[in-house]
Amino acid sequence: MRKMMTAMVLAGAVLVSACNTVSGVGKDVSSAGDAVAGAADKHK
Repeated sequence: MRKMMTAMVLAGAVLVSACNTVSGVGKDVSSAGDAVAGAADKHK
């Protein structure tokens, strides 16, 4: 579980760093949040 969360955080950091606009950052943060929520639901 810890490895998965670390991977998710790193993936989120990569997505955020790839953005050039504030709008893009919002989209990336939203998609990272959705991924984390999906992983959390999967491991209930």
